[in-house]
Amino acid sequence: MIRVLLVDDQPLIRSGFRALLDLEDDIEVVAEAADGQEGLALVERLRPDVALVDIQMPTMDGIEATRRIAADPALADVHVVMLTNYGMDEYVFDALRAGAAGFLVKDILPEDFLHAVRVAARGDALLAPAITRKLIDRYVTLPLPARTGSGSGSGSGLEALTSREREAVALAAHGLSNDEIADRLVISPATAKTHINRAMTKLHARDRAQLVVLAYESGLVTPRGA
Repeated sequence: MIRVLLVDDQPLIRSGFRALLDLEDDIEVVAEAADGQEGLALVERLRPDVALVDIQMPTMDGIEATRRIAADPALADVHVVMLTNYGMDEYVFDALRAGAAGFLVKDILPEDFLHAVRVAARGDALLAPAITRKLIDRYVTLPLPARTGSGSGSGSGLEALTSREREAVALAAHGLSNDEIADRLVISPATAKTHINRAMTKLHARDRAQLVVLAYESGLVTPRGA
């Protein structure tokens, strides 16, 4: 059973998501919260598999709540998915950097929403290649002072990666799925997934989203126009 926590200050949004989730035999909504502080307390107490967290909320916003969840080793199995009204608003990159496994727009189709919850619950990356490319396209347009990567990759942990793992991470940062990485490197999808998972372990990245962020910030991948 997938245990889900809903954290959003809009009751109508929470009730709509809950209505969808309650129809599924393999999903249980364990609680709801109206702000980040209440949501954080419920995460600590209930340890849900997935926490669906709105970005903008009173008292404590979703990004700060996510940052605190990601910083607590005891909550490592809680997968935070950010909810946003827009596909690529100004907060998305900060949310991913804070430790979110991915994000969903609130007008997502019901079937896509349910699929996303299941993907997040099993620990897979909740950044479809198309969304990853959008993230990259937005990030690479930032002026240089807004980027935190030095371009050298030194001190980032990248030296711990094998050459194959670095190649796989670089391709993931360009928005390729595991199947596409496998095709590019002429390996099996299972091997591609292994390379990505080992890289996440070595770099202490919670998920693929964090890996993409790190690839750009470390300089493994150079943004266009840099």
